[in-house]
Amino acid sequence: MKRLVAIVLTAALLAWLVSNDHWRALALSFAQLPASVLALAGLGFAFSYVLRGLRVFDEFRADAGGRFAACLRIVLIHNAMVNVVPFRGGEAAFPLLLRQTFGTPLARAVASLFWFRLQDALVVGVVAAAVWPGVPLALRAAGVMGLLLFALVLPRWARSRHDWAERGAFAARLGKLRDAFADSTRHARFGWLWTVANWSVKLASQALLLASLLHAGLATGAAGALGAELAAILPIQGVAGFGTYEAGAAAALLPAGIAFEDGLRAALALHLFVIGCALGAGALAALLIPAPKARAGANVPLSNESSSTAPHP
Repeated sequence: MKRLVAIVLTAALLAWLVSNDHWRALALSFAQLPASVLALAGLGFAFSYVLRGLRVFDEFRADAGGRFAACLRIVLIHNAMVNVVPFRGGEAAFPLLLRQTFGTPLARAVASLFWFRLQDALVVGVVAAAVWPGVPLALRAAGVMGLLLFALVLPRWARSRHDWAERGAFAARLGKLRDAFADSTRHARFGWLWTVANWSVKLASQALLLASLLHAGLATGAAGALGAELAAILPIQGVAGFGTYEAGAAAALLPAGIAFEDGLRAALALHLFVIGCALGAGALAALLIPAPKARAGANVPLSNESSSTAPHP
């Protein structure tokens, strides 16, 4: 059912694009963008890729052995796959690349990816709760505090003692995933710092480009960028994010007086720029950064990585 909805959303966006010469207006929007804006946005995305690479390098520093370029390669190829493979299929590239490059166990890599995505969602959620217009102050404060409390409590829960290994085969498997997740929350010394820095740069770059496309202020561009990223978190997505991303941005731009069609067109242009940067960076990483092979004995099985009865750090 989710796949059907995704296809319908993407088809609706394509149908809108080819109707009434919207594609011509889209091309004109790109042509009118100043070169300085394109350059600054491109540099911003490049910097955000480096910050994401540092986040992976920080968490998997024991596996990476100082090979930051290998971590950056993983991030760039994974990012390219996420942007083009339908139905979130590109997410599988991250754990597979970690195993191929460093010999990282899949359970550990999957748990790390889950933690990364959860951190991303929490940061975007906190920003949205803090700045979204028209929200009562009490509700705004409750939303921010609730998300911050969740971010604090969840890792502590994962790292606490448990006896899931003694509750049967299925519970034991879940226990191993919980332990792997606990490792992810423990190993990243500056995980939240990298996450906040990445999203600050990423949202600022998107806001700059969107504001230029709409001939509006930076605050308006930031609202649209935030709406697009909130839509990207939803469990149901268009193919490669097309449809949901644009609709989220256009809806967020309505309070600023931007017509829905204008917001949709600008968001589509932004989305195409994002995908173009992701594909270009991923291709360069695959071509220019050699893929190191995992060192023999670099990792031990997950059962030895962390114990289900490990004490709270």
